[in-house]
Amino acid sequence: MVSTTSNFRSTQLAFFGLALVCLTPLVSSPMALILGVAVASLGWIPKNINTAAVAKKLLAYSIIGLGFGIQLDQAIEASKSGIGIVVTSIFATLILGTLLTKWMGLDKKTGYLISSGTAICGGSAIAAVAPAIDAKDHQTSIALATVFVLNSVALFLFPVIGHLLEMSQHQFGVWAAIAIHDTSSVVGAAGAYGDEALITATTLKLARALWIIPVAFISALLFRQKGNKVAVPMFILFYCLAIGVAHLLPQFQQAYELIFYASKRALVLCLFLIGCGISAKRLKEAGPKPLILGVSLWLAISSGSLLYLMT
Repeated sequence: MVSTTSNFRSTQLAFFGLALVCLTPLVSSPMALILGVAVASLGWIPKNINTAAVAKKLLAYSIIGLGFGIQLDQAIEASKSGIGIVVTSIFATLILGTLLTKWMGLDKKTGYLISSGTAICGGSAIAAVAPAIDAKDHQTSIALATVFVLNSVALFLFPVIGHLLEMSQHQFGVWAAIAIHDTSSVVGAAGAYGDEALITATTLKLARALWIIPVAFISALLFRQKGNKVAVPMFILFYCLAIGVAHLLPQFQQAYELIFYASKRALVLCLFLIGCGISAKRLKEAGPKPLILGVSLWLAISSGSLLYLMT
């Protein structure tokens, strides 16, 4: 009895300890997801905690907080200069993803989430679109796992390719913003390439992030059940409100930066909790199709945007 109680406390300490570490800069987004999967595999998740439910609520709050970090005028300005390639890449990826999902016989919602994450901004887009299409927890988990694996590869691979092709700072910045999924990896890859690339990539990626709003609305409409009204998650509206508040009341910029930073760390914790719902059995049941779809879309958007920029 004592041994059972001791083991229970040990697993709780391990779980909460790792969760707290995820709130620090020591843990990146992909690492948090991997930690969550490891915790699930080791059976360290306390039975009295519904990690999926907690992650769902925390994701919503995180997305709202990220809105305070969107510089509206800067994002609009960046959109003007790159509106063509931004809009084309987003909708081309969503259309191609839909066609490949159907052709491969992959679960429709899982395929759409992977396409959304590739088209816009990785985990944030998946988090926003998932409730709009009423996706199940396992569909969201598989989509996030797929996108973050590729996202991690891109962080290291893109600067190498950029130097090999002798891309200019501006070219690389645009390419990174278009073809790398998650904002943190876009910043990391572009920062490693140079200051000009970093500025270009960051502003253009923020402009792409604004497309979460219309894509979530469109997604809710596309996946509406017959006889049901279009259900747009409230946090999307609060996300828009946060952007508006930050724009109209710039005197509180320091507070917005703190909220934005806290939200980014909370998003990492969310990925840890989502990882806790990914088991070897579930991944085996999903099969290789989600990863094949993710790789196919990533190669398409990467090579297509690279060809456009180089010519």
